[in-house]
Amino acid sequence: MKYRFFRYAGMLLLIIAGGQAQATPDNIAPKATVTASTSLSAAYQPGNIADGIIGVPGKGEWACLGDTTDWGYIRFPWIQLTWNEPQSINRIVLFDRASAKDHIAGGKLLFSDGSMVWVNQIPNDGTGKEIRFEAKTVTWVKFITTDGTGRDLGFSEIEVYPSESQYSDYVSWVDPYIETNRGRYFFFITGSRPFGMVSAAPHTRNKNQNGGGYNYNENEILGFGQIHAWMMSGIEVMPASATVDPSGGEQAWKSKFSHQDEIVQPGYHRVYLQDHKTWVELTATERVSFYRFRFTKDMKAQVLTNLGGYLSNSTMANADVRKVSDREFEGSFSSVKRYWGGPKDVRMFFVVQFDKPHRLDGWKGKTRQTNINSISGDSVGVAAQYDVKAGDFVQMKIAISYTSIDNARKNLQAECTTWSFDEVRNESRKIWNEWLGRIKVEGGTYAQKIKFYTDLWHVLLGRQKMNDVSGDYPDRTTGKRDGNFTDAIFKVKTLPKDENGQVKYNMYSSDAFWLTQWNLNILWGLAWPSVQDDMSASMIQYADNGYLLPRGPSGGGYSYIMTSNPTSALIVSTYMKNMLTKVDAGHAYEVIKRNQLPGGMLGSADEINFYTKNGWWPNNVGITAEAAFQDWSVAQMALKMGKKKDHDFFMKRSEGWKKCFNPKWKLLFPKDEKGRFMHDDPLSGHGWVEANAWQGTWSVSHDIAGLSKLMGGNDTLCSKLNYAFEKAEPSDFVFAYTSGYVSYANQPGCSNAHVFNHAGKPWLTQYWVRKVKEQAYGGTTPDLGYGGHDEDQGQMGGVSALMAIGLFSLQGNASVVPTYDITSPVFDKITIELDPKYYKGKQFVITTHNNSAANMYIQKATLNGKPQDKFWFTHEEYAKGGALEIFLGPEPNKGWGVK
Repeated sequence: MKYRFFRYAGMLLLIIAGGQAQATPDNIAPKATVTASTSLSAAYQPGNIADGIIGVPGKGEWACLGDTTDWGYIRFPWIQLTWNEPQSINRIVLFDRASAKDHIAGGKLLFSDGSMVWVNQIPNDGTGKEIRFEAKTVTWVKFITTDGTGRDLGFSEIEVYPSESQYSDYVSWVDPYIETNRGRYFFFITGSRPFGMVSAAPHTRNKNQNGGGYNYNENEILGFGQIHAWMMSGIEVMPASATVDPSGGEQAWKSKFSHQDEIVQPGYHRVYLQDHKTWVELTATERVSFYRFRFTKDMKAQVLTNLGGYLSNSTMANADVRKVSDREFEGSFSSVKRYWGGPKDVRMFFVVQFDKPHRLDGWKGKTRQTNINSISGDSVGVAAQYDVKAGDFVQMKIAISYTSIDNARKNLQAECTTWSFDEVRNESRKIWNEWLGRIKVEGGTYAQKIKFYTDLWHVLLGRQKMNDVSGDYPDRTTGKRDGNFTDAIFKVKTLPKDENGQVKYNMYSSDAFWLTQWNLNILWGLAWPSVQDDMSASMIQYADNGYLLPRGPSGGGYSYIMTSNPTSALIVSTYMKNMLTKVDAGHAYEVIKRNQLPGGMLGSADEINFYTKNGWWPNNVGITAEAAFQDWSVAQMALKMGKKKDHDFFMKRSEGWKKCFNPKWKLLFPKDEKGRFMHDDPLSGHGWVEANAWQGTWSVSHDIAGLSKLMGGNDTLCSKLNYAFEKAEPSDFVFAYTSGYVSYANQPGCSNAHVFNHAGKPWLTQYWVRKVKEQAYGGTTPDLGYGGHDEDQGQMGGVSALMAIGLFSLQGNASVVPTYDITSPVFDKITIELDPKYYKGKQFVITTHNNSAANMYIQKATLNGKPQDKFWFTHEEYAKGGALEIFLGPEPNKGWGVK
């Protein structure tokens, strides 16, 4: 199936089967003055429709002074919301009164601009009716009832949402729904702060990827997991009626829900569980998830905590739970049977607190237990039992730790002593706004802006902290390796601290840093250099513990996922940009060096020795290209440090890829141990890592000049690469792992459009970056946005964001003089706030003149008022702050950027 996105003009209107999908800014109904035709009594005033109490009989409702006759007359009321200032709105959600006998079934919405929208089939079950329309600017909106049953008709709540032109903060621009039909289980995490240890969210499909985790297409919530980390999951929570038998698992306690009355934002989630008549709200600190449950019926309720069975990527087993008081329990479980690798058994610890006393029941397998003090084993869970009245709240906090129960409690005490849910939610929102606001964009379309801040959300969301507030962290870097798994030895270690007693850096769980030289290594450093510094220090600490630099660490140990030694490029990039402040640079270099040699993470000793002697990786040209780039990166660091012998060794080895050049195809092909090409098919993935010759040849981005020379010059290189893009365009530059000519759905293709810059034809980079940005990354629906299958904790989001602001670094900022490549931004103005701990300047501002869909070609540019004739500028110039101005036009200026 093919998808195209051309979104440079017009407003964003996302139409999918059954309605429209877009995440939610803040309801502005509470800012309005509310008037109505009549009110039943003082308890049913019009203002109640904006009080946040939804679906509770007799509480927080507006009802008219009803009248009926035996011949069928019903008094149909009206209600109006009026604002002091004009409001731009595009969405209203109506909630009928909780009483089934008094039902507004339909009516019409009138707006102060003279327009009208008919509304039919308003639900009579407590759920919301969403009405979307093209944005309109109004001072009032009025609902006139035209159909209903019963007598005292009214509404429980009316929510009114602003259109994009009125979004008040960066959080409002993030749409977590984007590509959730295709993402991995850790793709959608609403209950998290940037890089937070706790990562809570509901799941609607209990599987790992390809639409795992929270899948937009589903209409049932299976539970709320507190851990959505790389190869880690666990602690599933669900409020339910006491009639639910939890021993039946997710199929027993799952509940229907609707996106129409759901709110999803960074740091906050609200959803109504229809089967359990319960509103669930979720927020989080770094190490504590915080729930607020509101029950809309009188009922015997229970809050379930499942600690057994499969959840998205791993299995919870060997749980141990102890009751501390009638408001608290604590315990641990083992995360085992993870899919991709890592330590075979990762013990997780937790403390759970409620704001109200309860009786604690439990289950083990199919056996239920009442009023327990402890429970342990596999397939285990506990249930806090409550008698609730309609409108009652029960609040729950879950603190986690990778080291001990005591540290989980200390995390809770340090981060979340309050029971004010709104206080924690507002703090999370403030933090997300601060992080997202490091890059401010102006201009572009609404779709481009929504996509950009969603990209940044992904860039800052994954790769969770693993250390406690005390600095304790799990070390599982030692033990016997079994393929991608390890029978790891568990130790608790403590991070070094500064003179103020604060940890110098954090430890992280992370998806692989495979080929992050083309995304995170660049983007983090632009706006969040402390993250790049922190990550680099963390990876060095792993190596200090277990000798190896991790590729994708999990549970405090190694997962061995993907290939070569990709973390080296991250650390080199950090050092080259003068951001490596949290560990000694000389020590960091020695760690990187040893991991490129026998005994290191690059590969087995035999493979590395073969590569050193012959120049290519036996049977794999993909690893050859990766190792060559990493060798070149290490050589650059060695050169800057004055280590000439090391520089010469790694530079020589970085040229070995040339022996895999196939003159027949003028592309790279894998060779076997005897030096024979393994096949003759440039579209075959055999001997590559998730790529093929057409996709992967260009990944020797440290030596495009060398590749050009082998191919016969820049004209030949650009002609071949341009041909690949032309072949890939009808499929939107998206293919499966080893298929197609160019694929921006996966890491190996993420640099290809920027190669033209380095081969004398920067106008082709400008052209294809714009095409890829819109077709592969332009989607803002639950189906598309990141190429369809492999966003990998911010990597595709990082490429998309860099394309949007017109900056890149083909060499991943790893050269002795790190540089940024320039291409055509999609926004008119980009302001990057520079971190004063790392930069001398305050801001770097990119202004784009004559920007449009057609005007994609750079005509000229200036940097700080002086002509910028090169397609690149240095990181040193960036660090000083300044202004880059780019002038665009509809035809390429083939004289710009070629010097």
